[in-house]
Amino acid sequence: MAPENPRIIALFDVDGTLTIPRGEITPSMMDFMKELSKKITVGIVGGSDLPKQEEQLGEGIVNTFPYNFSQNGLVAYKDGALLEIQTISKYLGEENIKKIVNWVMKYLSDVDIPVKRGTFIEFRSGMFNISPIGRNCSREERNDYEKFDLEHNIRKNMVAAMQKEFADLKLTYSIGGQISFDCFPTGWDKTYCLNFIKAEDFDEIHFFGDKTFEGGNDYEIFSHDRTKGHTVTSPDDTKKQCTELFMS
Repeated sequence: MAPENPRIIALFDVDGTLTIPRGEITPSMMDFMKELSKKITVGIVGGSDLPKQEEQLGEGIVNTFPYNFSQNGLVAYKDGALLEIQTISKYLGEENIKKIVNWVMKYLSDVDIPVKRGTFIEFRSGMFNISPIGRNCSREERNDYEKFDLEHNIRKNMVAAMQKEFADLKLTYSIGGQISFDCFPTGWDKTYCLNFIKAEDFDEIHFFGDKTFEGGNDYEIFSHDRTKGHTVTSPDDTKKQCTELFMS
């Protein structure tokens, strides 16, 4: 059933916007999003791959709302149907992939932080996700690392080093979440999903995210000239702002 205002679309980040970081959406938040989708067109745009998105938002999430974008839109669904899959390995070539992986492992071996775990590089079809502590850390370790990183700029310094090392590859670096940053071809940030949001179909495109500061993984789409960007601080804040904008 079409929403009351189908020409208004709101796109939502996942971590920190619909869920706590790496947490699952609460039943009350999912109920709210389904009610919202009766008012306007709703889309999800997350940096993680689809299996991780399903862990957080539920299996079959591509069928829940009209638009679903994982890996910033490199895997794109509309009304449950797959539109496109783009991959970084096709784009960069295997030799450049190996150069990046080898450099990152060498760099991280020299980084001194209180705790190191496992899965320091996650190779996704559209990006590298790089984590100095390792994605296998516990939630407590994740929270502690975030504080350490903010104080010592571990991720920020690593990004600066990679920008210098791989200047010829035209890559973009985006710090998101608590423990990692993304590395992907320029233009493959969350604005990539706008390729599938046709201008003639919508009068307003809203985006809600928490990492909307420059360098955050929501910044490019938040500040894009086609979108009205909204910074949120939590799922409850998302609910509050959407209620005021679309449901009052």
